Amino acid sequence: MKVIIAKDYDDMSEKAFGIMLETVKSNPNAVLGLATGSTPIGLYRNMVRDHRENGTSYKNIRTVNLDEYAGLEGTHPQSYACFMRKNLFDQLDIQEKNTNIENGAAKDADAECARYNALLEEMPRDIQILGIGSNGHIAFNEPGTPFGSTTHTVRLAESTIKDNSRLFDSIDEVPRAAFTMGLKNIMQSKKIVILANGANKANAVYGLVKGEVTERVPASVLQLHPDCVLICDEAAASRL
Repeated sequence: MKVIIAKDYDDMSEKAFGIMLETVKSNPNAVLGLATGSTPIGLYRNMVRDHRENGTSYKNIRTVNLDEYAGLEGTHPQSYACFMRKNLFDQLDIQEKNTNIENGAAKDADAECARYNALLEEMPRDIQILGIGSNGHIAFNEPGTPFGSTTHTVRLAESTIKDNSRLFDSIDEVPRAAFTMGLKNIMQSKKIVILANGANKANAVYGLVKGEVTERVPASVLQLHPDCVLICDEAAASRL
C-alpha cells in the first residue's frame, strides 16, 4: 500500500484528483467506482472545475457507486443517487445511462443484490474511490463483514449512523439499513484510492495501514490489494 500524507483536506482532494485525471485521460472509456459522503466532495469539485476549464470529457465514462440507503427512492434528497447528481454528474457531460447505483427502493433486496453483482462482473473498475469510517468500515461493510462478501444489505452500526447524521436534520432520519458493494467486489478493482481526513479517522487509518488484517477492521483487507493508495491529511495520519 502506498501512503501519501497531504497537508490538509484541499491538498488531499487535489492529490486524489491527479490520480483520477490520469485514469480518465489514459482511458476515455474507463469505469470509475465512486463513493459518497463528505470525504470525496473535494475530489468531485476538482473534477467539475477541470471539466469546465479544460474540457476533460466523461461522455464515454461509466460509473458504479458503492452503496445506497435502503428504503430511499433515488429522487429523495438524502439518497446517494441524488448526492451524486448534485455533486458530480449534473455538472459533467457524463451520460445518465452510464451511471449506476443500487436501487434503494427495491422491493426484493436479494434480487437487487444479484442484479448489482452481475453488473459489477460486467464492469471491472479501473479505479475505485473509498472513504473510511471511524470504525474502519469501507462502503457500508461494517466490522465483522466477511472478506468474501459481495453486494448485500446491512444494518448500519450506531457509529456509522452517528457519523452520517451530520447530513440529516436529525439522527432519527438516518436510515438504519443500506445496500453496499461487498469487500470482494471492492478488491476486484484494478486500482483503489482510499481517502481519510480528520483526527477522528486516525485510529481507523492506523488499523488500515499497520494493523492486523482482520474482518474486525474491514479496511485492513486493502493491505492485500496489489495497487492501493491511501491519501490522508496530517490529522488522519497522526498515528502512523
